Amino acid sequence: MPKLPHPIHAVLFDLDGTLADTAPDLVAAINRMRLARAMPALPYEPLRLLASHGARGLVGAAFDRRPGDDEYEPLKQEFLANYAAALCVDTRLFDGIPTVLEALERRGMPWGIVTNKITWLTTPLVRQLGLSEKAACVVCGDTTPHSKPHPAPLLFAAEKIGILPQHIVYVGDDLRDVQAGKAAGMPTVAAAYGYCGDGLAPAEWQADALVNAAVNLMDLLDMASVSA
Repeated sequence: MPKLPHPIHAVLFDLDGTLADTAPDLVAAINRMRLARAMPALPYEPLRLLASHGARGLVGAAFDRRPGDDEYEPLKQEFLANYAAALCVDTRLFDGIPTVLEALERRGMPWGIVTNKITWLTTPLVRQLGLSEKAACVVCGDTTPHSKPHPAPLLFAAEKIGILPQHIVYVGDDLRDVQAGKAAGMPTVAAAYGYCGDGLAPAEWQADALVNAAVNLMDLLDMASVSA
C-alpha cells in the first residue's frame, strides 16, 4: 500500500459515493420522473455510476438533455424537488465509514466534508446521517464561488479547520476529487469502492493512494505517521 507523502493531521471526504451511498435515492428520484411520463424505469447499475455527477449526470442519462438544452433546467429542477422530498430513504454510510470516523475521533483528528452538492440538499442529508455534530466542516458546491475540480472548496475547508493543506488528505470517488485535491496541494486517495463515474478507472487518476474498501483508509493513515 503506497505511503501518503506527508504526515496527515486531518481528513476531508467527498459526500456522494465516498462517505454515503446516496445512489438509491438519487436513482429513485430520476426514475419517478420517467414513470410519470409513462417511460420505463432505467436499470439501477448504469445510473449508479453517474450518481456523483448529480442532476447533470442523471438528467442526461434519463432524458438525453444537457446544460444549455432548452428542456434541461425544468428537468433539473423537477429532479431536485423529487430528490429533496425523499432525501434519505435508502441512503446509508458506506460499510466501514462509521468505523473510520470513530477511529479518527478517538485520535482527536478532525474530519470534514467537501461536496459539490448544494447546501439546501447537503445540510438536511448530513443531519439525517447523524454527521452534523461530528464534522469539523461541511463545504458545499455553493459555499465558494467555484466547485470541484477547482481547489477553492478544499482550501476553504483547510482554513476552516486550521490545518495546512499538505497535512490534510482528501478522499473522493471521482476524478475531479483527485484533481481538486492536487490543485489544493493535498494528498489524495481514490475511493474505488464508490461510484467512480464511467470514464478513467480510479487507478489512472494519479491519486497518491487507492482504497477498495473504506475501512482500509485507517491502514493508510497508520502509515502516515499521524500526529494529532
